Amino acid sequence: MLGNLDELRRLSHDAYGAQRLAWTPQWLAVRAWFAQKLAALPYPVEHHLDAAGNRWVTLPGASPQALVLGSHLDAVPNGGWLDGCLGVLAALEVLTAIAEDTHGRPPVTLRLVDWADEEGARFGRSLFGSSAFAGSHTIAADRMRADRDGTTLETALAACGIAIDRIGDASVERQNAAAYLELHIEQGPVLEALQLPLGVVLGTKGVERWAITFTGQEAHSGSTPMAVRRDALAAAARLALEIRPIARRHPDAVATMGSVKTFPGIVTAVVGRCETTLDMRDLDAAVLGQMLAEARAASERFAAEEGCTVAWLKIWSIEPIPFDAHLIALAEEAILETAGRSHALPSGPLHDAAEVARTGIPTVMMFVQSLAGLSHNPAEDTRREHLELALRAFDQLARKTIERLVGERS
Repeated sequence: MLGNLDELRRLSHDAYGAQRLAWTPQWLAVRAWFAQKLAALPYPVEHHLDAAGNRWVTLPGASPQALVLGSHLDAVPNGGWLDGCLGVLAALEVLTAIAEDTHGRPPVTLRLVDWADEEGARFGRSLFGSSAFAGSHTIAADRMRADRDGTTLETALAACGIAIDRIGDASVERQNAAAYLELHIEQGPVLEALQLPLGVVLGTKGVERWAITFTGQEAHSGSTPMAVRRDALAAAARLALEIRPIARRHPDAVATMGSVKTFPGIVTAVVGRCETTLDMRDLDAAVLGQMLAEARAASERFAAEEGCTVAWLKIWSIEPIPFDAHLIALAEEAILETAGRSHALPSGPLHDAAEVARTGIPTVMMFVQSLAGLSHNPAEDTRREHLELALRAFDQLARKTIERLVGERS
């Protein structure tokens, strides 16, 4: 696995980091490289692209009931060497090891999936392939999404042999899927702070994402007394500070105001309109709803105190996705047996596993420590000994899951 990760880095990185943006020639070259790896396996496997561009690798077992292992090979521009591709290449090793141990005939069917365009970095549509698999795709909304050069998502898909109107046909791959496992880097600082190499993921946090516009009154910055100003930026700034204590009242919650645009946006004018964005996340839907209500109330209070009005417009939301309790327990067992200590934590970033779990397929993820909590950054890194531990634990998890599936069937 480490050799393949190093080889992939040589193939797909430049001086600025990973260059594996989905629906580009660089991404297609990486997928062709992966297909060569499949062709060299000691046991023959079937592999194909589904209607949404997800690559499926299948090793038939004694039962059609399938254990699915997966992640994604695409990356954000100038990203790191592990995000996504670790899970695909770890899954490849686990599939190979189990195939060798069972002489090419495991007790259940093994499937590996490389999800298409998990990152959504080019067109702003994250989890593209897995949402098509799950049936939560949004063709009408996605068709005309365009990149910075004006190329539409529909056009980019067509160049890769994918018809956007047919992506929903990817749902056929759900047949016989009995469990889904995914290994990923943490992309955060929690495990490193605890000095732990591995953790089990409880689920992915729900997200509330809103555009908030404060409207006051443009006025000359030199002649308008402070007491009569209706400064939209002042109201927005107060909200930006207030969301921090709102989130900190809950142990795993996060909140971010990630962009601010002011109008007229010149140094000699009081801000008459301020457009901001808010992102709030938590694994508990009730907590997420409470935080959102508190933020809205705070915005209205600050707007009134600054002589402004405020309007909220939803950008996007997704409910919290808890993972399967039985698989969480198996993942914890595998980590304890491999590393001696474990920790359970939610995932703030979204993952393909969340879309799989939406369908009712039992799902769990395993995290490996990220150094300095960095990801989506060329400095992204994990200790090689921790990567080795992660692969061993992930292999253990897969074997425990197979045992459970066989036991349930008998």
